[in-house]
Amino acid sequence: MSKDSAQEKTEPATPRRKQEARKEGKVARSQETSSLAILLFGAIAMYFFLPGAFAKLGNLARHLYINAPKIEFTAETFSSFFISILGTFASVAAPIIFTVGVIAFAITYIQVGPLLSAKAMEPKLDKLNVIKGLGQLFSAKSLFQLFRDMLKLAIIGLVGYLAITAEFKKVIPLADSDILAILPFIGKAAFRVVIKICLVMIVIAVLDFFYQRYDYEKSLRMSKQEIKDEMKRFEGSPELKGRIRRVQREMAQARMMQDVPESDVVVTNPTHLAVALKYDADSMSAPTVVAKGQRLVAEKIKEIAREHNVPVVENKPLARALFKAVDIGMTIPGNLYKAVAEVLAYVYRLKGKA
Repeated sequence: MSKDSAQEKTEPATPRRKQEARKEGKVARSQETSSLAILLFGAIAMYFFLPGAFAKLGNLARHLYINAPKIEFTAETFSSFFISILGTFASVAAPIIFTVGVIAFAITYIQVGPLLSAKAMEPKLDKLNVIKGLGQLFSAKSLFQLFRDMLKLAIIGLVGYLAITAEFKKVIPLADSDILAILPFIGKAAFRVVIKICLVMIVIAVLDFFYQRYDYEKSLRMSKQEIKDEMKRFEGSPELKGRIRRVQREMAQARMMQDVPESDVVVTNPTHLAVALKYDADSMSAPTVVAKGQRLVAEKIKEIAREHNVPVVENKPLARALFKAVDIGMTIPGNLYKAVAEVLAYVYRLKGKA
C-alpha cells in the first residue's frame, strides 16, 4: 500500500472518533429543520393565541382612551402605569414566545441529544487569521453554501410572492369593512401564507437534514493510518497484544501443569495428544478434564504424569474425542462415559482401588 493511499480519508469514522468529535461540539444538525419547526409552530401558536391577544390589547386601548383625561402622571403613578402596560404586553407575548422556545429546544434536542461541550465555546485564535478566513470564504464549500442559500431564498421568496398575490384578490371586498373585520382577515391570510411557505420548507428541510448527515460523516472520515494509530493508542500495538496473549497462554499452561499430578489418568494419542482426567465420586458428577495439549505440550503432560506415577494410557479414539469435545475444567459428555469408565476401571485395577 502506498503512503498516499494510506493517508486518504476513505474510511468511515470509528465510534471513538465520533465520541471525541461530539465532546468538541461537532454534531450533525440541520438548521433548516430548526427554522421550519420554529416558523410552523410559531404560526400555529399565533393562530390560537393572537385572537385573545388582540382582545386584551383592545381592552387596554379602550381603557386608555376612556380614562386618558383622568390620568395624572407623577413619578409614582407613571411607574405603576408603565408596569401595568408592560405586564399586558408580556401576557400577550408570553404564550407565543414560550411555545417557540420549547419547540426550538425540542427540535435541537431531537437532532443532537443531550450535549454540553465547554470546548465548543472556547475562543479559537485561528479564526482571527484574515488570510485563512479569506481562503475559507472563497473555498468550494463556501461557494456551494452561498449558491444553496440563494437558491433557497429564491424559492421561498417566489412561493411567498405567489401566496401573497393570491390573498390580494380577497382584499377588494373588504374595502368598505371596518377594522374589526379586516384584522381577522389579515391574521388568517398571514397564516395561510406561512403554511404555504412551510410546505416548501419541509422539502428543503428534509434535503438539508440528509445533506448535513452526509457532510458530518464525510468530515469525520479517517485514513487507514489514522485507524491504526487509534488502535495503537487505545488498544495497544499488535506486538504488545501478541506478547500479552503469549504470557497469558504461558500462565494458563503453568496452572494446567500444576493439576496434572492430581489427575487419575492421562489418555494419549500416543504422540500428538494428551488429556489428563480426574474423578472424585464425592465432589464430581462425572470425570473432568484438568489438562490437555498437543505435540510439545502433550509431551510435557506425559512427562509430569510419569514423574508423579500417574498412569498414561494409550487410546487414540478416546484421546481425539476428549481433546476435541471437552475444554479444560469441563466434565466429559455423556457419550464418552462408557469409554472413560473403562479406562478408569483399568487404572483403578492397577492401583488396587475399588
